[in-house]
Amino acid sequence: MNLLVIDGQGGQLGSQIIKAVRTRFSDTYIMAVGTNATATSSMIKAGANQGATGENPVIVASRRADVIIGPIGIVIADSLLGEITPKMAVTVGQSSAVKILVPINKCENLVAGVQNLTTTALIDDTLNKLQEIVSKKYL
Repeated sequence: MNLLVIDGQGGQLGSQIIKAVRTRFSDTYIMAVGTNATATSSMIKAGANQGATGENPVIVASRRADVIIGPIGIVIADSLLGEITPKMAVTVGQSSAVKILVPINKCENLVAGVQNLTTTALIDDTLNKLQEIVSKKYL
């Protein structure tokens, strides 16, 4: 399975997701794409197989991914304090990959009906959803 993790700002959410995926799905190939070099560096240190930075890597990696994980802002143009370009948001949204969007209520994007959970709880739920995908796809 090719997993794409996209994150911005400091890459903390992406790093935590990658560490958790490495623990639970050790054989998963993880491509990390940061919207900036700091985010990419953090995710590579967390255990991604490869990393790249910027708009074009999001476009290319979204075509190759089976699953994309990131904060909900990766499908909202100008989110993450402007780090997600309109082209990035459209590309992720149109990707045929299954998308697991983590509902982070920050950066002026609030998700109605979603509790303000801790990052740990959000990552646990993300991994449970990834397990469902892996189980259905590779049975």
